[in-house]
Parts: sequence; structure tokens; C-alpha cells
Amino acid sequence: MLASERGAAANTLAAYARDLAGAEEAIGDLASAPRAKVARLSSEWSALAPSTVARKASALRQFFGFALDEGWRSDDPSGALPAPRTRRPLPRVLGHDAVEALFETAECEAESGKAEAVRLLALIELLYGSGLRASELVSLPANAVPRDAPLITVTGKGGQARMVPVSERAAEALARWRAVCGDGTSRFLFPSRGRSGHLTRVRLFQLLKGLAVRAGLDPAGVSPHVLRHAFATHLLEGGADLRVLQTLLGHADIATTQIYTHVDAARLVELVNMRHPLGRGRGGTGS
Repeated sequence: MLASERGAAANTLAAYARDLAGAEEAIGDLASAPRAKVARLSSEWSALAPSTVARKASALRQFFGFALDEGWRSDDPSGALPAPRTRRPLPRVLGHDAVEALFETAECEAESGKAEAVRLLALIELLYGSGLRASELVSLPANAVPRDAPLITVTGKGGQARMVPVSERAAEALARWRAVCGDGTSRFLFPSRGRSGHLTRVRLFQLLKGLAVRAGLDPAGVSPHVLRHAFATHLLEGGADLRVLQTLLGHADIATTQIYTHVDAARLVELVNMRHPLGRGRGGTGS
């Protein structure tokens, strides 16, 4: 159901499978487990982080709801599952200086004309310039970026397609990459000899860590997702509308996007102090 009706990604399906298998190992057949056994999961998960418990409980709630709809059960024991309060962690974000250092290093290396260096520049241009997820980026089809259009077609979570802009810098980097990437027979923009046929998320992660080291940055603070967060935060700093940002990031729920308003709290405070009538001093027009 998750695959065919919701278009869930392979990683999501694997995570659900692990959570359901783990719960079944603890309390037995989930389709027939009584409420009392389901309640035992609270103690089974007591040593886990609240966010992990919340994820596991969510998987089981959806399973029990599905089992009820399919007639496998006559009741829904989800109420016996723990419901920990979780606080969404603020995303790590690279500052402007760190982003500039990354790009300076990547651009300098790409001047060599070596395919690996040119590819890395194109990758970070799309991560930071278009806010793509790592999985979206590495699996981009070769025809995803029209040569004469400033937009890219991305298939995100749940198989949902969206259009995101490609900056002039990114377009130039992509043109350079296409010129050196080979005969152009691959169906992927960033091909690989591996089983998937394209660059893997793990390899992208490794490439960024290496670039961070060469740029004099702490590699622990640099990843594909951190660059995506930087894209979102820096857009908000520039005055982007939250709804527009939601569309660009491919978030199904605006609540997911709203976390960036917390990251950008310093700018919001400064904005109030500068623009609000009570923040402009007694000599202001609003006094």
C-alpha cells in the first residue's frame, strides 16, 4: 500500500519494514496482538530516544489502521502505543563564509578540467542553488535539465514532481559537466558504473566531506542536507516567502518548512527592531 498508493521511497519502505519486524519480534503477530501486548512496547522501547520511539509508534499506528481497513483486525490498539513528546531539532546551517569557502575551493579545482572536479562543482551548485535532496540530485535523469530553460524537473518524496529554478551559475556548471562526462548515453545526469547506474548518496556524502577538508572546514558540519538547509535559510534571509520556499523544497506540509523561521530568528528580531514603530526610538515616525 505504501509503495503503490503513497509512492513511498525505497528508504521509507525499508524503515517501515524494520520497525514492523522489530515490533513483531517483541510481541508476536501484529495482526492479532491484543492491546495488552501492544502496550508492552513502551517498556521494550524505554531505552530509545523519543524521536526513535515516535517513528516506530507512527509505523505501527499506520499498520494497525491498515489492518483494520483490510479486516485483519476488528479493533485498533494504537491507543496503547507510547506517544513521546519530541522536539524537532533545528537544522545545522553553513554560514555565508563557509559556503563561499566551499565554492571557492570547488571552482578552483574545476579549473583543472578534470571530470571529477567539474562534476563536484555541478553537484554543489544544485545542492545549494536549487535546494535538492541528496537522493533527488544523484538520481536526476539526463533530460531533467533542459538546455534552454531555467527550471529543473525533480521527483521527490512520494513520487511527487516539482519544478525548481536553476541559477545561471548552476547552468554554467552543468554545461561544463556535460562537456566532459562522456558519450552521453547514460540516462542519468551523474552516471556511475554501480548497480543503480548513478552516483550514490554515500559517494556524494564522501565527496562533500573531502571538499570541506580541502576548504579548511570541519567535515562534520558539511553534508548534502546541510547545504539544502543553507539554501532554505539564506533564501529566507533574502526575503523569500515561506510558501514559495515550501514549494521549492518539496515539503508536503508547511509546518516542515516553518522550522527555518526558527533558524532565522536573529534576522526576524533585527527586522522588528528596525521596522516596528516601537523599535525605532522616540524620534521615529511611529513614536
